[in-house]
This record gives sequence, C-alpha cells and structure tokens, in this order.
Amino acid sequence: MEELLMLRHYIEQKDYQNALDLVAELEEMSRDDKINKIYSYAVILLLHLIKQAAEKRLTRSWDLSIWNAVHQIARVNKRRKSGGYYLSDSALLEEISGSYLLALKRASLEAFEGIYESGELDKMVDRYLLEKKALDLILAEQYQQSQRKRNK
Repeated sequence: MEELLMLRHYIEQKDYQNALDLVAELEEMSRDDKINKIYSYAVILLLHLIKQAAEKRLTRSWDLSIWNAVHQIARVNKRRKSGGYYLSDSALLEEISGSYLLALKRASLEAFEGIYESGELDKMVDRYLLEKKALDLILAEQYQQSQRKRNK
C-alpha cells in the first residue's frame, strides 16, 4: 500500500522517472511472488511424483495432490490480461529442477514410512525423468486451460 501512495505522490509531483522506477519495482515484486508460488507448488508436485516412482504405487490422494499442484502452477503462471506466461518452458523447468532437493527431502520423510535418507531415495528414482514428467504435466494443463478459455 505504501508503494501506491508513493506512486500517487510521484505522479502528482510530475516526477515521472521515479514513478516509472517504482512501477518497475512493483512489477518485479509481483513476478517474484508468482515465481515463489510456482516453486512451492513444484515442491509438492515433485514430492508426490518421487513417492509414486520410488514406491511404485499410486494413491488417489497423491493423484489429487499432483493434479492440484499442476493446476495451480499453470494458473499462477498465466498472465491474465496480456496473455502468455510469466515463465517460459525452460524457466519452468529451471524452477522444477531447483525445487527437486527440497521435494526429495520431504519425500524421504514420507515414502516407505521414512526409513530412507534422501540420498538413498534419490537412487531409487530418475530425477531427470521426474522433472520432465512434471514439466510435461504443467504444459499439458496450460494448454487445456487455454483451450477451455477459448471455448467459453
């Protein structure tokens, strides 16, 4: 809120350079917030993909968590008014890769009732295959969301 008051002040004072600088800062803050949300959902997505791959089983609960994480990532990544996405496919993959170690640590507490350390669990799965699967799920959901929007 303070930033909006400052912006109003700059505009009223016709200090357009400071106003534009503040707008750029607000845009960056908004983008950072989107990326943080995507990262958090990517951790949840990978956590359940790791558990599925390691335990070689599926549960409805894990499926729902995967679907929800994929759906939320696609939704958060979508630019509402201007169209397009905040993160490109390669930037999405970078966020997914960056969230892998935290997801693995969390999965080690949950998979097999927590008997394996994260390094041991990591040897049971193919990290790059899981990251690719996560990206593919997100891209498919982004496509489906764009199709649903067109059909409205």
